[in-house]
Amino acid sequence: MTLTVAIQMDPIDKIDIAGDSTFALALEAQARGHTLLYYGPRDLSFRDGAVTARTRPLAVRNVKGDHFTLGEAAVTELAKADVVLMRQDPPFDMAYITATHILERLQPGTLVVNDPFHVRNAPEKLFVTLFKDFMPPTLITSDRAEIVRFRAQHDDIILKPLYGNGGAGVFRVKPDDENITSLLEMFTTFYREPVIVQRYVPDVRQGDKRIILVDGEFAGAINRVPAAGEARSNLHVGGKAEATTLTAAEKKICAALGPELKARGLVFTGIDVIGTYLTEVNVTSPTGIQEIKRFGGADCAALIWDAIARRLNSKP
Repeated sequence: MTLTVAIQMDPIDKIDIAGDSTFALALEAQARGHTLLYYGPRDLSFRDGAVTARTRPLAVRNVKGDHFTLGEAAVTELAKADVVLMRQDPPFDMAYITATHILERLQPGTLVVNDPFHVRNAPEKLFVTLFKDFMPPTLITSDRAEIVRFRAQHDDIILKPLYGNGGAGVFRVKPDDENITSLLEMFTTFYREPVIVQRYVPDVRQGDKRIILVDGEFAGAINRVPAAGEARSNLHVGGKAEATTLTAAEKKICAALGPELKARGLVFTGIDVIGTYLTEVNVTSPTGIQEIKRFGGADCAALIWDAIARRLNSKP
């Protein structure tokens, strides 16, 4: 099956090809003979019932500093594509939400991965609340008094923006930390949304595990160990990737989440687990598949395209 694949993503010239999941997906699609079209979120339009984008033909190669070639730009009716990959990074703001509304108009004729309706309704730090039995103690609020009460109960806490990504704006507030008031003032100044507060999980020192699910099935995992003196385990802020396997608790989490993710058309999902706790469900632009393969795990990009092919073949 030869497909036309339109990829909505961030500027391709700025990606790190050694770790970018979208680049891995593009390489695999090209290897399967698919035609690739590239465009950014600001190139997307809706006019007179048609969803279009100013696209450019894309060729990719695994060569640092020379990893892509783009053809001439042209306005493309995205309904003529077989697959659209919505792969730009958050922030999950109104621009992002608007893009999901526009791309939703393509369905069911064109397969959008992940399903834009369910992406819109599954923001990472809120969607996880559907699985509260697996979460650490968590508070979502703008009420400072509630945050102070939560801290008094749990002592050691993590504060982070509700719609942040990549570890930005994540703070650990220890019991003796006197900066809580200033931090809350900062969050109020920079964010209109509530903050999310969680009890600090000491097991993070052993790693924050990224688990990839493809169409609801376990595909691979990588452990991300934070650097000394750092509360965040994200790889781009110094976290160290390690090979890993699933524990019994993590298998239970995957079994609980898998059917829900598949039913929602969330083909490519990354969940984060610290110790026995599920902390996030990443559906917007999950990462980690290159690290999994690098440490001898599955080729998740291939598994994702296999899942996409199955969905296309099952369409009426």
